[in-house]
Amino acid sequence: MTTQAKTKLKPPPPEPQSHIFRRSLIVASFWLLVLCLGVPIWWKTTTIYRANLPLSQMMSWADGKACSPVFPIRVAVEAPGLNEQEAQALVSVTQYALDTMPDFPGHRLRLEAASATPSRDIAGPDSDDNNALILRLTPSDIVTSSPTSSLHAHSPVLEITYPPSSKPTPETKSSGLATYIAAQLRDTFAEEQAIMSYFLTTSTISSDQQPQGTHQSIDESLSKRMTRSMKYSGTYHLTFSLFTSDSIPSSWDIEAAIDQYMKPVLDMLRPIHNFTIDTQVQLYAIPGVQSQVLTKEDLSSFINAAEWPLSPSIGGAPTINFIVFMGNQTIGLNSGGETSQSWLVPQWGSVYLLSPPAATHVPPESLKQPMLTFASHLLSLLGTPQSGSLPMRLSTLTRIRSVDMLLRASSSLGSLARLSLALPSISIPPSVADGVAKSIHHLELACPRLGSTESLEHARIAETEAERAFFEKSMVGQLYFPDEHKVAVYLPLLGPVGVPLVMGLLTELRARKTRKS
Repeated sequence: MTTQAKTKLKPPPPEPQSHIFRRSLIVASFWLLVLCLGVPIWWKTTTIYRANLPLSQMMSWADGKACSPVFPIRVAVEAPGLNEQEAQALVSVTQYALDTMPDFPGHRLRLEAASATPSRDIAGPDSDDNNALILRLTPSDIVTSSPTSSLHAHSPVLEITYPPSSKPTPETKSSGLATYIAAQLRDTFAEEQAIMSYFLTTSTISSDQQPQGTHQSIDESLSKRMTRSMKYSGTYHLTFSLFTSDSIPSSWDIEAAIDQYMKPVLDMLRPIHNFTIDTQVQLYAIPGVQSQVLTKEDLSSFINAAEWPLSPSIGGAPTINFIVFMGNQTIGLNSGGETSQSWLVPQWGSVYLLSPPAATHVPPESLKQPMLTFASHLLSLLGTPQSGSLPMRLSTLTRIRSVDMLLRASSSLGSLARLSLALPSISIPPSVADGVAKSIHHLELACPRLGSTESLEHARIAETEAERAFFEKSMVGQLYFPDEHKVAVYLPLLGPVGVPLVMGLLTELRARKTRKS
């Protein structure tokens, strides 16, 4: 008889309590190290700093609620043929006619009697009396049935000759002369009103915040004119270049020509812009198109930018190029044989085609017409209005540029605020908050005196600071990294570390539960 011995496996000896405590202490120490040291360090090093931005204030500027882009335009009324009471009555009636005119946004024409103030025919943007226009009323020597008007060509003066029978009295509530004056003032500032409507229509200001009467339809010619003008800058660099297709001429008296023909215009622009000037001469310059009669299609490729040493922007200031090309070429305007010698390149400069002289030196007299053309093109590139005398056009340029800069700065602030709300994970460094604060500060300084030279400078600084804050390099780079990118970075790093920690904790918890049961 065989007997089978049943062998039983002996259970392992009980684990000493000290070993259990040591193992639990090791697991706990790893987790305490991760929770108390690793997580805070990770949180501190990966936390995105977001400086506090005045978002509601920024959106108020962008929506046009913080500042309405309207400004007063002072018109001095000189009426030597009227006594003080008659002049005041005419000013009051005309002011009422202006205030009741519809479709005139952005303008608050303010008439002031200037009988006791000596007239100043020539006034620039920085004139002491701040009058945009002088309205001079003169009684007619002959019997006429209706008043006539004329705008001076070289001074901001509107001359109106009226029949003596149309003189108003202090009791007058309405006057045909006042209505005529109001209509003439409206026509005088019609171009400025159209440009203001263009800026308001193309801005981010909501329609309910825009001045009443703003045109929603933009004239195509005005739109093209504003598109070809350069962005406003406090300083422009002017480069005058002489390119010749041969070895002559090899020199030109450009300094004398600039002093004689362009310096008067540059001096009048000095309150609005600063200019730096350099010149150059390039011999054997080959144009991009060599046909003798250039068509309109040839003009865009005439400038040989690959070989001509054209100056880029110097010192951060935009460069305006003026090129005189000596060669036997003209511009064909139509099939009738009519030709031209110059054309304007939008947001770049101007080119003038000049026949080469027999001498090796170009005197300033030969550069008269090119310089006058360049002066006219410079005003167009700067966005100067086309109607009125030059002092009046420059005064208008100051006003429209101050509004343009204010609207640009407000739009940049609104874009930055919307970007901050749309991307909560984007960092906002302190430099952005500082730029926003400076921009809002200068906007607040520009708004009360909108239209003045001082306001233009504050608006320019505000626009510069707003642009710098929006295009902060440390902030722009994070626009292209979504949250999925973070997951792709963290998983390969945290996976090998987190799995052993979690598995060790679960094993220890199951062992403790088994011992208790």
